[in-house]
Amino acid sequence: MAGHSQFKNIMHRKGAQDAKRAKVFARLTREIQVAAKMGLPDPVQNPRLRSAVAAARAENMPKDNIDRAIKKAVGGDDAADFAEVRYEGYGPGGVAVIVEALTDNRNRAAAENRAAFSKHGGNLGESGSVAFMFDRVGQVLHAPEAADADAMFEGALDAGAEDVVSDDTGHEVLCAPDDFHAVREALEERFGAPTESGLVWKPTVTVAFDEGSAPTMLKLLDALDDSDDVQRVSANFEVADEIMAKLTA
Repeated sequence: MAGHSQFKNIMHRKGAQDAKRAKVFARLTREIQVAAKMGLPDPVQNPRLRSAVAAARAENMPKDNIDRAIKKAVGGDDAADFAEVRYEGYGPGGVAVIVEALTDNRNRAAAENRAAFSKHGGNLGESGSVAFMFDRVGQVLHAPEAADADAMFEGALDAGAEDVVSDDTGHEVLCAPDDFHAVREALEERFGAPTESGLVWKPTVTVAFDEGSAPTMLKLLDALDDSDDVQRVSANFEVADEIMAKLTA
């Protein structure tokens, strides 16, 4: 029985990982389609598409999937007609939350987000209700082994970045949104492909959660993440690393 239980546990975890991978690929595919449809279908001449393709490759998306997504957008398929929508609201404990979505059905997306907020102690607000608590910035993340702190600082400065934070977990380079593509490409040429990059909402103030209050917030994030329309979620809460490790174990 022990062996059988262990096998079922492994299969459950593999199923969960496969489902997560499929969701990541779906989100990357939408971003590629939107980028290709908004500009030229050539990544060399379309910075947004170039970043989307780079993000897909970082997640090991097969080249065939990437090419198929671009061709689908160029072919004018209705499935590629996604609208960019941003939702703002408050989570439990007054946490500010920004949800970015690509959807082909605004009513469905709004209903799903509203339900997620309501079910987990929050409420969906009006546009601009929490954005003032964030800065919109370009973010490029590199692994610690990509460079030492001094080299990364020098490279980021030369690339036109605004700030660099280096520690044991890696390097975070921040820049103005308009400079994002140029900064990302300059850093990639110098240090290799980043572990992650994109335009993000960076909180200017944060709300600290303890072990008792954090689970509800994490459930809200999971509920939002379950939506096929949601691309990314930003929130201005923080939890100590040891508490987060315990909650997500």
